[in-house]
Amino acid sequence: MKCPFCSEENTKVIDSRPAEDNNSIRRRRQCEQCEKRFTTYEKIDNIPLVVIKKDKKRETFDRDKLMAGILRSCHKRPISIKEIEKMVDEIENMVYNSMEKEIESKRIGELVMEKLKDIDEVAYVRFASVYREFKDVNTFMDELKKILNHNE
Repeated sequence: MKCPFCSEENTKVIDSRPAEDNNSIRRRRQCEQCEKRFTTYEKIDNIPLVVIKKDKKRETFDRDKLMAGILRSCHKRPISIKEIEKMVDEIENMVYNSMEKEIESKRIGELVMEKLKDIDEVAYVRFASVYREFKDVNTFMDELKKILNHNE
C-alpha cells in the first residue's frame, strides 16, 4: 500500500479491526519512510450481479435503487434508517450469498415484501401496490384481506 503522503511503497499495518459495517476491515497503517499514519479499508470484491427485469432487460444490481424503493415505502412510517439499512444489508447478503450471477427482479421484490411484512404492514402494502402493479381497488383490497387473515 502506497503512502498517501510521500508515495513510499513500504508501509506496515499497526492495527486491524472490523469496520462499523462489519463487511470490511479497517487497517491503521504507518509509512516506514515518513512515519505518518493513515487508514485503509479492505472489502471483499463481489461478483457483479445482474438483475433480470420484467421486460427481460438486464442491469447491474444497485443497492441504492433497492434502498430508494424501500425508503419510499417507509415514508412517514415509524421505521428508523438503521432498520431500513439493516433490511437492505440482509436482502443484499441473501442475493449475493445465493452465488447466482443473475437474479430476477421478481425474487428481489419478494425478499423486500417478506422483510417489510414483518416490520410494517403499511410499508408492505405500499411496496406491494407498486411492485405488483395493483390495477384497481379490488386488487388492493385482496392484499389487505390477506394481511388481515394472517393476523387473526
